[in-house]
Amino acid sequence: METSRKKSGEMDMIHGSLWDKIVLFAIPLALTGILQQLFNAADVAVLGQLVGKNAIAAVGNNISLIGLLVNLFLGLSLGANVVIAQNIGGKHFDRVKAAVHTAFLLAIIVGVAIALIGELLTDPVLDVMGVPPEVRGMAEVYFRIYLAGMPVIGIYNFEAAIFRSRGDTKTPLWSLVIASTLNLVLDLLFVLVFDWGVAGVAFATVLANALSAGILFRALLRSQSILRVDRKAFAIDKRCLREIVCIGLPAGIQGMVFSLSNLLIQSAINSLGPEAMAASAAAFTIEVNVYCFVNAFGQAATTFVGQNYGAGKLFRCKWATWVSIGLNALCTAVMTVLILIFGESMLSFFNGDPEVIRLGYLRLMYIVGPEVICVLLDGLSGALRGYGISMPPALLTLAGVCGVRVVWVYTLFREYPTYDVLMGTYPVSWLVTIILMCIAYRFYMKNLKPVPEWRAKLHEKQEA
Repeated sequence: METSRKKSGEMDMIHGSLWDKIVLFAIPLALTGILQQLFNAADVAVLGQLVGKNAIAAVGNNISLIGLLVNLFLGLSLGANVVIAQNIGGKHFDRVKAAVHTAFLLAIIVGVAIALIGELLTDPVLDVMGVPPEVRGMAEVYFRIYLAGMPVIGIYNFEAAIFRSRGDTKTPLWSLVIASTLNLVLDLLFVLVFDWGVAGVAFATVLANALSAGILFRALLRSQSILRVDRKAFAIDKRCLREIVCIGLPAGIQGMVFSLSNLLIQSAINSLGPEAMAASAAAFTIEVNVYCFVNAFGQAATTFVGQNYGAGKLFRCKWATWVSIGLNALCTAVMTVLILIFGESMLSFFNGDPEVIRLGYLRLMYIVGPEVICVLLDGLSGALRGYGISMPPALLTLAGVCGVRVVWVYTLFREYPTYDVLMGTYPVSWLVTIILMCIAYRFYMKNLKPVPEWRAKLHEKQEA
């Protein structure tokens, strides 16, 4: 059994030391996130160097909007991760199989629904965002093509969550290495050879996402572990679906809240001109790499807590939470220092306009500089989701992040409409939300039950 686990890239999360396993889990996951962002970074770099700053501004306008949709997938897939991990920890392998196949079908259904609804709402959403006329056409083309790939994006995220539930973060990483290479090659081919511009990089991204989803699907079909996918077993298990949605939907809402607040800020950035828009798009492709590490260790907390909670090891759950937070802080601090040192050189890679570089570095100082404080936010909310407590972090994020940013944009920024005043909303909103999250975490830890009531009832039904 142990040999099979090692060959499949899986790890034993409920026995032995934690720090080394959390590192082995989180680093490939962070690199996977970075490779996902490279899809967008390749688009931004190719367009910025070969087409112009209006093209990079058009893609930048879509970043927050695309993030809004993708975060719903990430949240729902996190629900699948928790449900599968808890059942693995509790050794309920029939439930694992049901959850895996339910997750697949849910990914397809949600992906198709988002694509169709998104196509219908593209024009009204771009109107609300106040996209300037000079970039409106390109922004719409990029977004509509990207929407067509939503089903494969959803499938990939759920597949990756299935692998993560048992500690395998390397397989999703390798699938993205191959897909990222294809994305870059197609970007250059479609822009340089076919002269498709924004449409070309959008098509390249969709095709690369389809490849990564296909690689993981083939791996799950051939897997010899309990995570193996059987074509004949595809069906919606109502109990699994309910569990996945109850945990995953609030997590998705939490991620969407961040994106909604970023859409509001993007609208404010649009009012400052193309240079500010291009600077934000370039800086985002850099700063998001730091968040990939923050998020990876937060997901490590979710998965390790989930498995150990399923196994009834409460002390190990709490220890895993604080170990992941400590390691997260160390990695984030190192990344922050490197980006602040080399930030201007990185920005010049995307666009050589001095004003774009100046504004981009200003954004890095406001966002990357204090981002280490987000470690506590992601670590505690991730741990709570591992216990199956998913709605409170979502509501606190809605109040802390979205609430503060809405007030900031419509009061302080309206009075002082400058780029640096706008950027100040990020660290302030994080700090408010972290305070609320710490209070919530302490409350739930004091009132934590050894076995969730819903899972106890489920076990009783299975025994009967």
